[in-house]
Amino acid sequence: MRRLAAVDEAAAAQGLFAGQKATDAAALAPDLVTADAEPAADAAALTALADWCVRFSPAVALDLPDGLFLDITGVDHLWGGEAAMLKDLCQRLAWNGLPVRAAVADTPGAAWALAHFTETGTIAPPGKAWPLLAPLPVQALRLSPPAAAQIARLGLITVERLARLPRDQLTRRFGREVVLRLDQALGRAEEALAFRRPPTPWFARLAFAEPISAPEDLARVSRDVADQLCARLDAEGQGARRFELAFHRLDGKAQRLGVGLSLPGREAARIARLFAPMLETVDPGFGLEAVTLAASEIEPLSARQQRLDAGREIAPEEGLAPLADRLSNRLGEGRVWRAEPFPSHVPERAVERRPPLSPPSPSSPATPDAGAGGWDPDRPRPVRLFRRPEPIEDVLAPVPDDPPRRFRWRGRMHRVTRAEGPERLAEEWWRLADFDEVETSHVRDYYRVEDEAGARFWIFRAGLYSAETPARWWLHGLFG
Repeated sequence: MRRLAAVDEAAAAQGLFAGQKATDAAALAPDLVTADAEPAADAAALTALADWCVRFSPAVALDLPDGLFLDITGVDHLWGGEAAMLKDLCQRLAWNGLPVRAAVADTPGAAWALAHFTETGTIAPPGKAWPLLAPLPVQALRLSPPAAAQIARLGLITVERLARLPRDQLTRRFGREVVLRLDQALGRAEEALAFRRPPTPWFARLAFAEPISAPEDLARVSRDVADQLCARLDAEGQGARRFELAFHRLDGKAQRLGVGLSLPGREAARIARLFAPMLETVDPGFGLEAVTLAASEIEPLSARQQRLDAGREIAPEEGLAPLADRLSNRLGEGRVWRAEPFPSHVPERAVERRPPLSPPSPSSPATPDAGAGGWDPDRPRPVRLFRRPEPIEDVLAPVPDDPPRRFRWRGRMHRVTRAEGPERLAEEWWRLADFDEVETSHVRDYYRVEDEAGARFWIFRAGLYSAETPARWWLHGLFG
């Protein structure tokens, strides 16, 4: 059955409504013009609008099929208050041909009710939403159609009449949904919203009287907005590890840049320098009208006193951290790391990647609590361990346990002058579901060898020695 998915104001004035049968609507309005509904396209458009709204708040959640929730806690002062912010939002949407109904309240439920059933621009003072909610119809509580229809049959027209009933009667007659929605609207129950990005109160915004597009202007406003946000962080004794800079274009699109810090920081000049190499990738289009900066992964950061011996020693936050930050943001976060021992004798599992300046993890053998001394000096491992061992050819080695005397790797012959080994490693049988699955072919005999040119290699023979089966040799890493 074809039904109306949505109606405009002219259709609503003739008595048409969403959910009505298309044949009944055509009977009431013979000149009715319809178009097929496109829920997927509507959802995509709403998602794009949510990304556009990040200029007002970094925390935007979808309210399908046609609504948005914006958490404006701590950001409304950038517009001079909630009323000015709400007016600016509505005007911008109207300029783009989007009719909007909007309201402000201290709970999502109250904001939804006021936006749908009161005049646009309604603002409920904190903790005082009830006088505005009480006269509204019960549909303002976002009830399911069956529950709303059952309540209407009993004559409970307004939210106030519904709220007068004892809670146990409400639950018994209409289910838990009605009580939950009422508590959410009044702030007595929490409501989880799925924000497009993690909400953060650490947000700064600069709007321009005239659009900008010059590279030097982008660099200047990047430093200005960083100064603004870092001043707030400094006043609260906080630092951040992640910063997202967004340039908002006149056409509604946002150009976003992100940087990360190895240690929490709030130095505006340092943050602006990290963004500087990325500014050339920003496409200003017909001009940029605003810039925003959001900080996340907030941690306490006390004021640091300048050391008297700063000339003789460089602290990590003064030397290594800026270097690690520059490399990470230019090369990628996953390309700058440090190796940390992991409790496993299998080479592929004996090391894990950690952020360059992160403290040792509790599970690492390098920590005193683990009872081990980190890397075992009696079993050195190569500086460069291949992700997958590479096969070597033309191996000449006495049997069964002597190291090779020569081998060919990547087309080049290497003659061994020094060697140590073997060091036998087997698979971790305790990880297998059945002990019978253990295979001797997984045994490896490792050798540390050095060729005539002084290059050192870590090679192994796979499986136990067998006179009937040719030996298989592999190169697993390089020393130095």
